[in-house]
Amino acid sequence: MLWFVGLGISGIDGISSNALNIIKKADIVFLENFTSPIGKQEVSRIRKLSKKKLKIASRWMVEDGKAILLASKGKTVVLLSYGDPYVATTHIELRTRAENEKIITKTIHGASAITSLVGECGLHHYKIGKPVTIMRELLSLTTVYYTIYENMIKNSHSILILEYNNDANFFLDPKEAFSSLLLTEDSEKRSVINESTFAIVASRIGTKNQGIIAGKLSSLMNTNFGKPPHTIIIPGKMHFTEHDAIKVLAKCLDEPLDNSSKIQKISEQMLLKYIPKARKALEEVRRVFKDDKVLQPVIENAQLYLDDAEKFQSEGKDELAVLSVGYAEGLIDALRLSKGIDPWAQSL
Repeated sequence: MLWFVGLGISGIDGISSNALNIIKKADIVFLENFTSPIGKQEVSRIRKLSKKKLKIASRWMVEDGKAILLASKGKTVVLLSYGDPYVATTHIELRTRAENEKIITKTIHGASAITSLVGECGLHHYKIGKPVTIMRELLSLTTVYYTIYENMIKNSHSILILEYNNDANFFLDPKEAFSSLLLTEDSEKRSVINESTFAIVASRIGTKNQGIIAGKLSSLMNTNFGKPPHTIIIPGKMHFTEHDAIKVLAKCLDEPLDNSSKIQKISEQMLLKYIPKARKALEEVRRVFKDDKVLQPVIENAQLYLDDAEKFQSEGKDELAVLSVGYAEGLIDALRLSKGIDPWAQSL
């Protein structure tokens, strides 16, 4: 049998008597140490509780899983993890393999820091969008950047999990994460992140010295958040009760603000740029071909496509609007080419 037991956010002090009995009676207890940092004192307490049957399980050991599964076929094995065991995808995959090998699996869930910090910060759970992990490599930030963008478009909040590498004892600092996001904004230019973006940094959630600090990035970049672990939340559109709660539950360096209010869909950004550009090009085409009656229907079709684009845009049908602009530009460019004009010229 293989038990997946979550220690919650308070470790041994917060688990149920049922979980304690299971740990005591188990033949082998594995404690994974790669999803969250574990202090030596806590490990010592768990070792004493498990009657010295404790084994530390590194990432590779859980990902490989063979030793854990083999032991579970003839003995009662417990895999301990901080938070809830199934926040980690490796644990779900291991349980799936165990079930496929006819190993009985059971679970004791625990509170996760990822879910607990939402309420601790005063935010509503139903407004949380897709979470994402920030790694130190700058190239990986594009995925993070567009995840925040997609969440903001939906008025949702973004949870940014900061890289933790147990083997290297490395925690990504929130200020480094903010700097990387600002650099990504410089290259992507979608107006998702800037120094006025309001963010929350939740630190050491569930511990006696937990801290929650909120403010604009310009303020947070000069703040000491203390020891890790840290998690960042980029709020989207906040309900007034969230706005009020953050001011009470967090140390607010700045007035909370709506990050979603200025965000635009990529399609909206395209339309704001390309409809006026196409209009200007159409005016020039009319002038060049004003005496050519044969091509007047082509020009009128281009006009109709642009009219449709503006109509679809006003109705919120951005995809159809972009498509209509594309048709109009195709006709305009065909006319330009017939006169030897560069269709990609910024101006005629």
